[in-house]
Amino acid sequence: MDVLITGTTGMVGKSVLQECINDKRIKNIYLINRLPVNLKSPKISEFIISDFLKVGEVKKNIKNCDACFHCMGITSFGQNSEYYYRVTYEMTKAITDLVYSINSNSIMTYVSGEGTSTKENSKIPWANVKGKAENYILNRGLKDAYMIRLGLLIPGDGIRAKTKLYDLFYTLMRPFYPLMKLFPTITTSSKLGLAMINSFYYPVSDKYLDNRKINRLSKIHLTK
Repeated sequence: MDVLITGTTGMVGKSVLQECINDKRIKNIYLINRLPVNLKSPKISEFIISDFLKVGEVKKNIKNCDACFHCMGITSFGQNSEYYYRVTYEMTKAITDLVYSINSNSIMTYVSGEGTSTKENSKIPWANVKGKAENYILNRGLKDAYMIRLGLLIPGDGIRAKTKLYDLFYTLMRPFYPLMKLFPTITTSSKLGLAMINSFYYPVSDKYLDNRKINRLSKIHLTK
């Protein structure tokens, strides 16, 4: 399988990337980032783009795309609403259109978040923007698509959050990781990556995946 991944300089994207590097089912990995990820693998081809609205320019360099793992995103905390909309919706739309133009028979997983409004009628602005992005992906006409309603994620070794507040939280919680991993409502970076890969090989009917469903999907290849 050939995959396209965005946002691999962030904690979630880097988690997914490392799992794809280690998974023998993945042959080629195309990365689209604003900054270099600084991870080496013969599988990786990386494209640095300052303006994601012009992401279509890299199409000529991507031979195939069976799946897109769209992990790029920013927190709404302290962000200008127009900038948040641009990054969350407009850039997601551009990425989705790129994937569709390369291979309309591909699948796409989008890292959204708990509380996203599917009907786009929430009193919380970010929930509506996320919902709008989800709905665009689901209605674009791809073979399949999954919305990752991610909750609390335990990162793997060496993976840190870019946001200082989140990084502090994870530093403080690290001693409790072994206990936290026992809770079905908490997932890990490895499980998230495996769930995304498995969504291609073992499609499920539910298109909105919370942490419980991520954990189940991450193990489905072990039962087949």
